[in-house]
Amino acid sequence: MSRVKFGAFAVSLFLCGAFLFTNCTNNTPAASPTDDSSQFVAISDVVPDAILEIRYFGTYNFVGTRINGYEEPIALMTRIAADSLRAVSDDVKALGYRLKIYDAYRPQGGVDHFVRWAADIPDTLMKTYFYPDLDKSVLFEQEYIYERSGHTRGSTVDLTLFDMTTEKELDMGGTFDWFGPESHPDFCGNPETGEYTGDNSKSPIGRSITEDQFAHRMILRHAMLRHGFKAIETEWWHFTLRDEPFPETYFTFPVKRLQ
Repeated sequence: MSRVKFGAFAVSLFLCGAFLFTNCTNNTPAASPTDDSSQFVAISDVVPDAILEIRYFGTYNFVGTRINGYEEPIALMTRIAADSLRAVSDDVKALGYRLKIYDAYRPQGGVDHFVRWAADIPDTLMKTYFYPDLDKSVLFEQEYIYERSGHTRGSTVDLTLFDMTTEKELDMGGTFDWFGPESHPDFCGNPETGEYTGDNSKSPIGRSITEDQFAHRMILRHAMLRHGFKAIETEWWHFTLRDEPFPETYFTFPVKRLQ
């Protein structure tokens, strides 16, 4: 994750989902911008039963407004990543679930929007919903914001599971884009073994999740890892194709139907 200085702080967009985590890895090489969308597809064309709730097209997100570059409520992804996501979908459907997508490809203009918002300290419209335990002034200092995002490379997705029996999202014990340690995959458990420990010591005010909620996170995680995606340490919903086709490129075209 490349960092830049923003005032006294390193800019880091911890928003790979809920956290402005723009890059979500610490090894991004020098990137080149392009508006070439020829290797991208609409996720719905490859995974037709995926449910879309594109948070940055609407206003229910941590900024509280539509994000720049989101012109239509669709999800785009590189073709190779979408094919792998289809395999994940086939797996979880056998268990009674569907994929629900919050975000996938994110144009650089959207990332820039997050950076400007994070610098505007008085704007705390959505604090109650996404970062009640944090003062907005610490987002740069605590590396919740980056100037580059893995999403702009086109092979990253933020998602959850939808339970076809209850016809509701599977209870993950926390919302997408929640800023805090409660969103970490190892919160209250060990994601490598799938063991629930109940250890909530990282939560600043003693929040917790149940054994069932942790297990639900692991269903999603293990399905994604089985089909070539890698996770990050800070967001249970965020995954990037391990062998992504454009590791040194960030894309600038808007989120809308492809020509």
